[in-house]
Order: sequence, then structure tokens, then C-alpha cells
Amino acid sequence: MNATTLHDAAEMHGSARYRVLLASTSYPSSLNDWKGLFIQRLVEALARRPEIGLQLWCPPGPVPSGVQDGWRGNDSTWLNSLLERGGIAHMLRKHPARGLPLSLSLMYRLRRAYQHSQAHIFHVNWLQNAITLPGDGRPALVTVLGTDMQLLRLPGMRTLLRRAFDGRQVAICPNAEWMLPDLESAFGDIAHVRFVPFGIDPRWYALERRFVANAPSRWLCVSRITRAKLGTLFEWCAPHFANRQRELHLFGPMQEQIELPEWIHYHGPASPEELCDNWFPSAQGLITLSQHAEGRPQVMLEAMAAGLPIIASRLPAHEDLLDHREDGWLCDRATDVGDALAVFDDASANLQAGTRARTWAAREIGSWDDCAARYANLYRRLLDGRAA
Repeated sequence: MNATTLHDAAEMHGSARYRVLLASTSYPSSLNDWKGLFIQRLVEALARRPEIGLQLWCPPGPVPSGVQDGWRGNDSTWLNSLLERGGIAHMLRKHPARGLPLSLSLMYRLRRAYQHSQAHIFHVNWLQNAITLPGDGRPALVTVLGTDMQLLRLPGMRTLLRRAFDGRQVAICPNAEWMLPDLESAFGDIAHVRFVPFGIDPRWYALERRFVANAPSRWLCVSRITRAKLGTLFEWCAPHFANRQRELHLFGPMQEQIELPEWIHYHGPASPEELCDNWFPSAQGLITLSQHAEGRPQVMLEAMAAGLPIIASRLPAHEDLLDHREDGWLCDRATDVGDALAVFDDASANLQAGTRARTWAAREIGSWDDCAARYANLYRRLLDGRAA
């Protein structure tokens, strides 16, 4: 089906709409679920655009009115079960004997969904979900997160993806600029590689910070509780939080059994509403010393939009966001954490750094509606064969 035929078909479905099948293996199961929340926000923003007819293939959860499901057979039940097991990446990493059959089933189900969809264009979240794109020439937009870059190191993976991209217009869209060189090297000759940042909910920009007089300074860490995600948090922060002058509050699901130090204030998972309303306004800042393969952590973007300075480990994903000593602090060693805390203990320096962070987020990232507009522009260009 060529681009002209696609646009003619779109005109037949009212208001010059064109149909998009968005595929994702993560999606919140309820309004209080944290898993895949950024996908839900993207779906909501795309659904607000009148020119897009959106079809969704993902685990079941709350979707906006007018969005159609793209499941075949028992896909809904199967995807829900996969998510309850921790997702495909978790199963392959922790239980490879069971993860491999699940991976093959996932590829079969995705292939079936793509083939039976009447979409004009595929919006595929994560590289592995693009392997089974059908050979019918329909354009595809593929988002890339930090964990996808590890996938590219697997033997034969680049060959499989290049085969899937061959013969169609493809836009590969990482959500962080640091991924661009490797993706250009792997696919730049057959696909358009474009950095497309996700959006930020407007509630974070509207947040008003307030320091509580004569109270310990509260620092927050919002993370899945795994060894890689926590990184050096306990070791590097212990000397600075083992007194009553500062508190470190940890939020997130316990995905690995890790013994937490007594000085950590652990609260379990928290909804964005709870963090925005009850914790971020009075927080001194955000700390993340992750050693995980991060893409562009959404919680860091939200913290910047909220006007919080960030203390972070020096990873490409963090360097991509923070201007060292201006809107945050990048740490190479334990002593850097103490230096950063000493600077941001000062209310004036803290607020100045937070203001710079918020200004950058508003200018460079914007809202989820801004993100949806970026994708919608790429949809049009792919359908016209001019995504470059």
C-alpha cells in the first residue's frame, strides 16, 4: 500500500484521520498502577488529536474513549499474565528457561496483531517489538529506551531488525540523545534516526515548592528497588544521612530482596499524585545514584519540571539531562555527594538550581501534548515518505 493510497483511505474515515496501531508490552492495569505510566500518558495525548485514529495493543488497563484494542484471541489475558511475572525482559534475565518460550509467544502474537490491523502506520515501543513487523511495506515509528541498547549487543539482533525495517519507511526515535550515535551506526542507512523526547504532565510545572522551617531537609529517591537501580545510594549517602539534619526518603516497588539501612525512610510504591501533592513540594531535591542502563528517567524529568535540583551518578542518561553545578550535580565518587548536599542545603542556591531545571524542562521537553505533536508530525512525514 503506497502513501497516496493510505491518505485516500484516511480521508474515507472522517476528518482526514489516519489509523495508528501502537504496540507496547507495558501499560498500567489501573489508575493507581505505576507500570508503564508513561505509555498511558502518551496514549491519552495521542487520543486527543482529532486526525489520529488510535488502536492499542498492550496489557489491559484504563484507556481513553475512542481508542480501539488491537488484541487477537486471548492476547489481553496473556499480556496481563506476562506483566504479572515482571515482563519479558525480567523473565529472560531471571528465568531464561521460561523466558524464551514466552519471548517466542510474544513475537507470534505481535506478528498476528500487526498483520490483522488495518492501521496505516505502526507505532512500536521498543526495538524487540519491531522484529516481527510484517513485510507489507507499511511505515513504522519505533521508540527506543536505554535497555534497548543492550539488546543491540545480542548476536544477530541487528540483522533481524534490519530485515524488519527493510522495504518500509522507518523512524527510529530514542528518547535520549546519547543513543543517537549507536543507532545511526546500526540503522542510519535504512531508517531515519530522530531524537524524540517524551513529555511531562503539566502538574509538575505547576508545583509550588515550600521549605519547612526548623525541619530536617528531605531528599527523595524514587526508583524500582534493585541493586542496579539503587547503585551506590546506601554507601555514598550513609555518612550524610545518619543524623537528624537530613532525611532520605525512598519510594518504589521492592523488585529484589534488598536489606535497607535503618536510616532510610522506605515508603513502598507511590503514585505520581502522592509524590506531587505530598512529597515533592517540601523536598530539598532528588537523588539517584543508579548504575542501571537508563534511557532518560521520567522521574528526573518530573523533578526538573517541579523545580527540584538533582544529585545523580555520572551516567550518559544523567549527563544528557543535567548541567553539572547549574541545575544538578553529577557524582563520580562518594565525596561528590557531600559536596552537592552542602551546596543545595543553601535555600538560595537550591531555588536557583531548581528554577534553571524547570526552565530547561519547559523549553526542551514540554508536555505530553507536545510529545504527541512531535510523533504526529513524524507519522505524516513517514506516510509521505519524507521523514528525514
